[in-house]
Amino acid sequence: MSNVAIKKQERELASTETSPLRMMRRLLGWDPFREMAPFIPMDEAGLAFIPAFEIKETKNAYEFRADMPGVKESDLELTVSGNRLTISGKREAEREEESERYFATERVYGSFVRSFTLPEDVDAPNVSAKLESGVLSITVPKKPETQPRRIAVGAAKAQAEAQAEQPQRESATQIKEGKK
Repeated sequence: MSNVAIKKQERELASTETSPLRMMRRLLGWDPFREMAPFIPMDEAGLAFIPAFEIKETKNAYEFRADMPGVKESDLELTVSGNRLTISGKREAEREEESERYFATERVYGSFVRSFTLPEDVDAPNVSAKLESGVLSITVPKKPETQPRRIAVGAAKAQAEAQAEQPQRESATQIKEGKK
């Protein structure tokens, strides 16, 4: 048997379900809810590339961040439809050479889709995104009219009354001086 045939046979044995590494990975990665979400793309080991997101609210926006190493900008698609933000993309596997021998493969590849329901106060037309150093950052601004504004107690009322009285004082002064 040639070296190429032996290496091919070793690779096939390593990829079967009897591989201890794959068995442990499947056991530790078991998800009881996976049957409820059959739309999640899976690779042959039962794992999928699904980026984890961090979402925070600031005074002016909602900020989404996800680590996406190896994902190209051209492989990402972001859409806003109504109050749904959908991020989809893919991370492609590297080509395996016939002469290479893997001892462990823990990285996962494939396509993913994540959707988030946005609050009512977002300014959907002004959503922005950037992919920098393998980190996707999405900024979903809030509508200006829904942002909180400070209302002063007492001082605001006195200031409003003073502004209302100002034109009256000016016209009374002008009448006294005979300008009107």
